[in-house]
Formats: sequence, C-alpha cells, structure tokens
Amino acid sequence: MLETVQAKIQSSCFKNIYWFSRYLLNTDQYGALGKIKESEFLNLVVILETLLTQKNFSTEDKLKLFKKTLSNEVKNFCKVGTKNYNLSLNLIAKLDEEIQTVEDAFVFCMAMKYFVAPINQAMKFVPADDKIFCEIAAKNILDTFGEEKIATLIETWDNLGIKGCLDVERSLVVEEFEKLIDNLSRLNIFHSKFDDNIMLTAFVQEFERRLGQKRKSRGGTSLESVTDFIFDYYKIKSTEQPSHFDQDIEVDKWFKCKDGWIVGISCKRTLRERWKQLSQADRGTLSHFKIRELWHLITFDKDLSDDKIVRLGEQGQIFYLPESGETYKKCSEHLGMKNYVRPLKNFVSDIRKLTSK
Repeated sequence: MLETVQAKIQSSCFKNIYWFSRYLLNTDQYGALGKIKESEFLNLVVILETLLTQKNFSTEDKLKLFKKTLSNEVKNFCKVGTKNYNLSLNLIAKLDEEIQTVEDAFVFCMAMKYFVAPINQAMKFVPADDKIFCEIAAKNILDTFGEEKIATLIETWDNLGIKGCLDVERSLVVEEFEKLIDNLSRLNIFHSKFDDNIMLTAFVQEFERRLGQKRKSRGGTSLESVTDFIFDYYKIKSTEQPSHFDQDIEVDKWFKCKDGWIVGISCKRTLRERWKQLSQADRGTLSHFKIRELWHLITFDKDLSDDKIVRLGEQGQIFYLPESGETYKKCSEHLGMKNYVRPLKNFVSDIRKLTSK
C-alpha cells in the first residue's frame, strides 16, 4: 500500500511542493530565502509567475527565462562573498536540478505563494510564551492559597499555557488550511483529488514543523516564566551570575544569600535536557565561585533516577519536587537521598531563610 502511494506521489507534477518549501526555509544548506523581507519575497513570486504566463515565449524559452531570473534574483538578495551568498548558490543549483519543466516552475511558485508566505505570516501570531494565558490564574492561586500551593501554581501554569497556545495554533492552521483549499479550487491547471491531497498534507506537514520549533522554544521558557512570576509576586530580588563563571551550565535565576554566597535556580519540566551539563558541576567549582547550591524546580520527575539524585546531590544540587509525587515521597524517606529533595511548597520560604537578615 505504501509503495503504491509513493508511486502515485512521484507521478504527480506536485510531488516537489513540500520540498520546494523546505529548500526555501532551510537555513543551514540554502540560506533560508523564504525568510527574507516579505515584500521582496512576494515581489519575486509576481515576477516569476508573470514570466510563466507570457504568450510570446515558447515553453522552452519560458523555462530558461524563469531559471535565469530566479538565479539572478536569489543572488541579488545576498552580498557577494558572504556565507549567505554561498548558500544561495547551493539553492540555485538545487532548484536548477529539481525544476525541469514549466509545470515544476509553476509548482515552485505555488510553494512560495501558497505555502511559505502564508505560513510565515501566520507564525507571527503564534505565541512566543504562555504568560498571557497564565498570569491571572497564577495570581489568584497565590492570593487565595499562598506558598502552600506553589506546586499547584506551576502545574496550572503549565496546563493553561499549553492549552491556550495550542488553541491559537489550531485556529491558525484551520484558517490557513481553508484559504489553501480556496486557492486550489482556482488553479487553472489540471489537478486531481490526489494532487490536492499531496498539497494539503504537505502544507500541514510544513506548518506543523514550524509550530513544533515554536513549541520547543516556548517550552524551554515556560517554567522560567512561572519562576519569574513567583519572584515578582513575592518581591524576591534576583542577582547576576558570578563573574567569570563560564561553566556550560544553564541557570535561569540567581539570588544572593545574606552571607554573600549565591544560589542558582534551574527551571525545567525534566532534568533530561541538562543532565550531561549538570553532572560536570562539581562541588569545588561551585565553591570557587561562592555558589552555595544549585536548585532544580522539576515538575516531571519520572526520569529522575536515584543515581542522578545522589550524584548531583553530592555536588551541592537540590531538587524541588511536587510533594504529592512518588519520587519525592520515596526520596524524602530515604537515608541517602532525603537531604537532596525538598517539596516545592517550601521554595519561597527557603529563599527567605537564606536572604533575610
């Protein structure tokens, strides 16, 4: 069945519409032509489409003129001798290889006009962070219950942020999908229902890839955002990281203790992303920079093994975990690990103990 579908895709003149979109947005190999100024990008589409509709050129001449114009314009977007200029030459070579017919040229214009440009425009409305969905609820939780519900606050922030942002994404996908269906209905070249499916699924696949990148970026800042909120709510002053501290360790917040030492706070749902970095932060290195401890606010503790807790705990790293979670319950009753874990509800009060004079 899969082989049959692949064969049908390869026989369609729209087979490369997804790949044309990817080439236009590939930064590492082709310089991401699709990310240039929107007006310049759309002007190029108009120029190329106009050339393809000229009646006083033969089919062969149209293709030659299209390729020559595309090559010249792509190079004009970059300064000669720069990295992007060299990457643009890669793009020109790749497109010269892939665009073999006037139909291919037309499909390339479609990728520019109906895929890359609309997705670029829609991406402007995708939330960069989840604060807008979370701050009101977070404030009401702390106003009502105080520090005891810090863990609930973080969980609620996470849930609201995810749902709110995904709802926005979903609306954008539906809106742009409907526009694409309307545009396909107006095409003046033959396209079968299967051709439409190739284009519609390619559009969604590329849109989802872009949204996935945004989610990853957003997810990396979500817990940091809620920690910023807690610091602001309780008027906790953060400080700069120690001067000359050049270890490859991501620390999101620092605060200074009353004795002059500092504590770093790492904010992540899971330790998985920072495990290799953190395992290099030995006690001697931290002490050299007068770092008392590194604290980790972890909301998803399934990958937090006993070995990780002990190894990092011995290096002066503390884990703040949901009190209701199995990991906290187990570790807090274990002789070798209980000193390395603390309930999230104590996060603010523990800062006060170290900062109050």
